[in-house]
Amino acid sequence: MRDIAVFSGSAHPALAAEICSHLEAPLLPVRSQRFANDCLEVQLQANCRERDVYLIQPLVRPVSEHLVELLLMLDAARGASAARTTVVMPHYSYARSDKKDAPRISIGGRLVADLLVAAGADRVLTMTLHSPQVHGFFSVPVDHLHALRELAEHFRQYDLSNTTVVSPDLGNAKEAAAFARLLGVRVAAGAKQRFADDRVAISSVIGDVAGRDIIVLDDEIAKGSTVLELLDRLRELGAKTVRVACTHGLFSSGALQRIGSQSDVLEIVCTNTVPIPPEERSDKLKVLSVAPALAEAMRRIHNGESVSALFHP
Repeated sequence: MRDIAVFSGSAHPALAAEICSHLEAPLLPVRSQRFANDCLEVQLQANCRERDVYLIQPLVRPVSEHLVELLLMLDAARGASAARTTVVMPHYSYARSDKKDAPRISIGGRLVADLLVAAGADRVLTMTLHSPQVHGFFSVPVDHLHALRELAEHFRQYDLSNTTVVSPDLGNAKEAAAFARLLGVRVAAGAKQRFADDRVAISSVIGDVAGRDIIVLDDEIAKGSTVLELLDRLRELGAKTVRVACTHGLFSSGALQRIGSQSDVLEIVCTNTVPIPPEERSDKLKVLSVAPALAEAMRRIHNGESVSALFHP
């Protein structure tokens, strides 16, 4: 990997180290300090001049802190005469702010995309955006990966002859259908209405779930209210067993413990796009690594090869 320079912010250094291990490239040091007035300063402590620079930083809690750190890293790379700077952002939390669904609200997904480009991002590599239109918020090329293959590889170890993949809502039904095709199983979807960030109602489930083993698939799980509501509907409809899967396991406000405490939930599967502290993990949790996929995408971007093969199931 000649002329590549990989740096990591403080959001998820373990994932960055794993990516660099697959790339067989060093993870270069970054110095971050806070001034007395609470401002951050970031220094990239390796040569960037005319190099292909990759900045690895998912936007995870505390999101604002990690966003500002990423913006400062971008500015530092641009000021150091990097040939090209790619933001490797496994989780883009502002993707949920993708439309104006109430008066006088900001569309954060577009605003933060503009900030990243203004700070110096030439390209973005991300995974499983909350909705497809967020891709178009960026005025630079975006390589948008997914984790369906990693999730499918995990679930193939089980007997899937009586399995249905269930999307909690119709918005995620297309991804659930693609996942079901990978596994060769049926698909169903919930009819969801959201009243607040943590209050949803699922009036019905469209598809065959009675007496079947269920894999609930969502793009992310935050407070878990949608999954818990869906579990109630699945029980009413006579589902047999349930496994829960998502790409981004945010698991805020004790969501992992609440979902794991449900007796009919056999397993909770997510990827490592978001760091999960050991003390917050559950016996039912299985974390899959997306480092190989991100590393391969970075290698292809650096070498000018096609990344499209990584987009599709």
